[in-house]
Amino acid sequence: MRRSSAALATGAALALVLSACAPSSNDDDGGDSTDTMAAVDVPEIDCAPYEEFGDLDGTTVSIYTSIVTPEQEDQEASYDPFEECTGVTVEYEGSREFEAQLLVRLEAGNAPDIAFVPQPGLLKTIVADTGAAVAAPEATVANVDEFFSESWKEYGTVDGTFYAAPLGANVKSYVWYSPSAFEEAGYEIPTTWDDMIALSDQIVEDGSIPWCAGIGSGDATGWPATDWVEDVVLRSAGAEAYDQWYTHEIPFNDPQIVESLDEVAGILKNEAYVNAGFGGVQSIAATEWDGAGAPILDGNCWMHRAANFYQNQWPEGTDVSEDGDVYAFYLPSMTEGEKPILGGGEFVTAFADRPEVQAFQTYLSSADWANVKAAVTTRGGWVSANTGLDSELLATDFDRLSADLLSDPEAIFRFDGSDLMPGAVGAGTFWSEMVSFFAEDKSSQDVADAIEASWPMS
Repeated sequence: MRRSSAALATGAALALVLSACAPSSNDDDGGDSTDTMAAVDVPEIDCAPYEEFGDLDGTTVSIYTSIVTPEQEDQEASYDPFEECTGVTVEYEGSREFEAQLLVRLEAGNAPDIAFVPQPGLLKTIVADTGAAVAAPEATVANVDEFFSESWKEYGTVDGTFYAAPLGANVKSYVWYSPSAFEEAGYEIPTTWDDMIALSDQIVEDGSIPWCAGIGSGDATGWPATDWVEDVVLRSAGAEAYDQWYTHEIPFNDPQIVESLDEVAGILKNEAYVNAGFGGVQSIAATEWDGAGAPILDGNCWMHRAANFYQNQWPEGTDVSEDGDVYAFYLPSMTEGEKPILGGGEFVTAFADRPEVQAFQTYLSSADWANVKAAVTTRGGWVSANTGLDSELLATDFDRLSADLLSDPEAIFRFDGSDLMPGAVGAGTFWSEMVSFFAEDKSSQDVADAIEASWPMS
């Protein structure tokens, strides 16, 4: 595996030999895709490494994930070379209620073979509370040791046992805007936090509402607001305090965290600043996250903070480029000379150790898969922290920008804090209290106090 992955990662002559299938469905349920298929060329991989797992023909691996349409199509297309090599059928199930339903399924004895867990904190909960997770096989560990930094391996490790290899990665510290609208209005991209606030004030003075936001996401409603808080904590309190916060070395209601919530409120609870195209502050809680930036396209909104994967939420035909309909700028730092970056990712967690499951885990941890995934992701919006990834295969310049940020040695990278917290907090009270922050105008102090009170006893 390591030999074949390294060879592909060099970017040398990728032979386009297999026809992958990507569904054209826009089904919001994220279920199995059975609609009309469009051919997509994918790079060839060396099938030899999978021979060590034995005869896998006719076997099946089930996947459960929060990755739904439209990203689902590219995910499924990236599995085709593995299926062609091994004879394994990969059954994909995407759900917008993934975080809430995964634990229910595990407790009911209805575990998938593999789940793509986006929260290391949830992974720890799964290991501690269910005992259902299976340690990663040696071949997967070898790939992770070769192609990922130690910190990424640590995110998939619980109590010294490595369970889950990284899958995709994302950069969350972005603000989406319209380059053409900015140019017409004479606005410049802000390079400091103060510049961004001054721009917001100028937009208000010019008669518009600068920001649009939405945190609706089914059973996961609230998570986009936690990203706002995390980005601000990293900028306002700093990286050391950020680490102490998510590890609970300082309480959730530490004054530094309350001040960061107040900073978020200064933008998102400012009636003059929000919620362009949707209503007032309370509308943020009810507006779905995937459509929250849409008013940028019709001129009702000027800025929307969202991750690199928001690229896939713009309507088909939208020109995502520095001179196009929409693009994104780096969410500015509050401290000169610092470049904090908030990010996240998914982790391949197995609940079975059959040979076909281990083979698929190994494929997903390889540079082979990372490069195939990059090649079939025609819409953009996907990157990886896999060092074997050939960034030239990424779909867009914006994806390459995200890859550059992930690999920037000067950047202060931190993983999504709520994803690192215990599941009851990071995927529980942090989400629900952020809904109350907007829907009920709950104060920063009261929100922080309520989340602190919910932190599990050690």
